[in-house]
Order: sequence, then C-alpha cells, then structure tokens
Amino acid sequence: MIEESKKSNRSVWLVVGGIGTLVIFALCAVFVVAGYFLFSVSSSSSVSAEPASLRAPLVQQLATPVSPVKPIVINENATDYETAVLVAIYEKVGPSVVNVDVLSFERNLPQQLLPPSTQITPDTLIPQGQGSGFVWDTDGHIVTNAHVVDTADQVQITFPDGTVTIAEVVGLDRHSDLAVLKIDPTGYNLVPVVPGDLDAMKVGMRVAAIGNPFGFEGTLTSGIVSAIGRSIPGLASFSIPESIQTDAAINPGNSGGPLLNERGEVIGVNAQIRTEAGSNSGVGFAIPITLVERVVPTLIAEGSYEHSYIGISGNTFSPICAEGLGLDAEIRGAYVATVLPGTPAAKGGLRGGSVEIKNDSIGICPNAAGGDLITAINDNPVTRFDDLLVYLERYTSPGDSVTLTVLRDGRTIEVKVTLAPRPETQP
Repeated sequence: MIEESKKSNRSVWLVVGGIGTLVIFALCAVFVVAGYFLFSVSSSSSVSAEPASLRAPLVQQLATPVSPVKPIVINENATDYETAVLVAIYEKVGPSVVNVDVLSFERNLPQQLLPPSTQITPDTLIPQGQGSGFVWDTDGHIVTNAHVVDTADQVQITFPDGTVTIAEVVGLDRHSDLAVLKIDPTGYNLVPVVPGDLDAMKVGMRVAAIGNPFGFEGTLTSGIVSAIGRSIPGLASFSIPESIQTDAAINPGNSGGPLLNERGEVIGVNAQIRTEAGSNSGVGFAIPITLVERVVPTLIAEGSYEHSYIGISGNTFSPICAEGLGLDAEIRGAYVATVLPGTPAAKGGLRGGSVEIKNDSIGICPNAAGGDLITAINDNPVTRFDDLLVYLERYTSPGDSVTLTVLRDGRTIEVKVTLAPRPETQP
C-alpha cells in the first residue's frame, strides 16, 4: 500500500509538474509579448518627442541650413562647408556692392600728367580714383569711405549688372572716414545689406570682403578676423577705435566695401591696409559696424556727424612707469598726460602731468608725473586709453555729461565732464 501510494503520488506530481511547466511557459510567452509591445510603444513615444533633426537620417541632417542667410546644401555631390558658405555670402551680398568712380574738374586739381594731345578745359571731368560702396537702404543711400569721395566733383555708381548712374554726396565724416551717397532709386532693385553684431565676433572667425580691388568689380576675398579693437588713423587728427583687423585681401579699390561675417552680415567697412608695397600684405582694417550704425543715419538726416570730445592726451598706464609716476604697479587705467586748455576736461577739473621726470622708456612712459589716472567712465572700467575712446564713440554725444573715476594723489575721486563736439583737428 505504501509503495502503491508512493507511485500514485509520484504520478500526481508528474502530472501537476507537467501542467505547471506548461503554465510557466505560457506566462513567460505572455510576458515576452507584452514586454515587447510595451517597449515598442514606449520607444515609439520617446522618438516622436525628440527634435526632428535627431531622428533624421545623416543625409537629411547635412542638408539642413547651416546659415540663416541662405540655405546651404551639402551632400555627396556638393562642395565643402567653407566653399558653400562663401558662395552663399557672395550670392546674398554681391548684388548690394557697387563700384564707385570719382571724377573731378580739372580746375580743382593739381597739374595733371596727361598726353600732350589731350584737350582739356577747366570744366573737363577727369577720373581721380575708384572705390567700393554698398546699398544701405531702398531710398538709394550708399555707404562708402570719406577718403574715396573726399575730392569728388561727380560720383558715378556702377551696379553688379553693369547699370551706371550718378550719385551725390549727401554726408561725409572725416573722423570716422565714412560717407553717404544718394542715387535716384527709381527703376532699381536695391538690396540693402544687413548689419551684424560686432560683439559676437571673435578672433579667428571667418570673414569675407566684397569690393573692386584695382578696378576688378565684384571681387570676393576671404580670411579671418585677425584682431578686434585696433585704433587706426582717421582723415582728421583723431584715431578710429575698435577697428577690425583682417587677413582677407584688402587692396586699393576695396575701400568702402563691406567686411562680412559668416552669415553675410556687415561687421565693418573696409578702409585701410598696412603695407610698404602699396598692395595687400595680410594686414587690412575695417571701420567697426558699431560706429557705422551711429554715423550713417545722422549723415543721411543732417549731412554731418559730431563726435564727443573731452580734450586730453595720454596713454595706457604701464607698470614700467609706476615708480616714476609715483603710482602702484598693480593699478590699471588711462594716464592723463596733458589737459588741453578750454576743453571739457579743463573745465571739469581734470589734471595732466605737471612734474617733469626722467623718462627711461621712450614711447611708453610720460615725461611728467602728477596727472590723473582714469580708472572708469560712468562706472565702466577703463584699463587702457582706448577704452575711453570706445565708450565715447559708442554711447555718448556732445552735450552729454560723463563721470570719470580718477585716482589723484593716492585718493579715488569722481570728476564730472560735459562733452563738447570734437574739433576738426587737435588744438
């Protein structure tokens, strides 16, 4: 009985075990199917919530616009990224860039070196030079350099399609080397440029220049921003601060044309080159768009522009000069070497150097101690002399008052100065 009972129990357990195994397999199958279903639904939901660019195939991602100026398509049949950008810049801004021909009456010019057979009269118009310019607005205003049209009796504009028209000079500012021309816009499809953001530019960023070097219209050159914050000489006796240095080829004829960022926006007006041979040597300069945006609208409205003026000369303080000037070598600021009489600085009580000292560092240290050291203007730090010029050009106008934080005789004081219009030349 015991044996039979054991056999009977063994049979029952075998049956139960078999049924249990089938149940377990069935449950596992259900869980696998349900898990797969749930995973599929979850995966589908998470992908659809991602940005489309993350789900797009590689070819589609490469085909998305890389510049807000103009879509640039790069695929296996296209060129490289840099080429695509430069092509897009030229297609975008090329129609805005014009050739500027300057003519002057013979009577207003020094003796000309013309062939003996040339018949001229005092009223004969003689070509004097060539430059570039760009369309500022749809009213027919064109921006160029002041030095391009400074001696012009007549200005001729040539558009990229070869159309020629006459322009008048409506405003000119020698201090910023900027000028505005005006044409009759009737019948022209004028394409204004788009100003860029100078503060967004960094050294090493790609730039392009479009202009007419040596008379070759519509020429594109490219390079990088080599430096920002250069001071370059203006046509008057004052410097143009915050200028852009570039290694993009700038040659005679490029003057007045735009310097463009990677989005085809104007960040400067090409103006000068540093050379000993009269042609590009990899060092070109452009007037900053921050100054252009202040000067050009006023030239259009009033024909002239007044720059703020304090009336001091000086230099960035160097620790080399600390002992001679009796200042702490750790201090930073703009040292006031001279205060010109009758100027806002003189009326406000600024002090220049008055105690002659021995100067063993020619071109670095001033010759007199006792001058004020300016460390801030309207609470904005001044660490170099150009910081003053940049602030005045960007944020002030004649008649404004500024507060200078000054270190004098070991004490920090504030000096209030009311700005005046800048004279044509330094007194």
